[in-house]
Amino acid sequence: MTRKPVLGAIAVVLQGEHVLLARRRNPPDAGLWGFPGGHVEWGETALQAAVRELQEETGIIAEPQGYLTNVDVLRSGPDGQVDVHYLLTAVLCSYVEGQAQAADDVAEVRWATFGEVEGAALPMSARVADILALARRVSAPIS
Repeated sequence: MTRKPVLGAIAVVLQGEHVLLARRRNPPDAGLWGFPGGHVEWGETALQAAVRELQEETGIIAEPQGYLTNVDVLRSGPDGQVDVHYLLTAVLCSYVEGQAQAADDVAEVRWATFGEVEGAALPMSARVADILALARRVSAPIS
């Protein structure tokens, strides 16, 4: 059987000097902090999936602003063969409303400071700090 990567979308929501992070309950990143998100459903764009997953996992309602980047997540088993392959599309979202609370497959949710992410104060999934840096550059006002 041919194996194919799984498409996922992650929501990057900035508010002031904070970013919304979720601590995963399930593998492959159980216990790690990262952006809320999940699988893209058939007939759904990654933009739509990001805001849907965001609301399902955190209760936060946001509007998608655009694509930031794509991230390949590859994990190998004991035999050295890739057994997990996700292609995650990072979507910049603007906060609309809601109180952050963990739901679905998220153990915790919080508004982390940029400094916490940049300083790796939390155990995080790969590329979280890189994606945050990109989101900050993209959303910075032009002077």
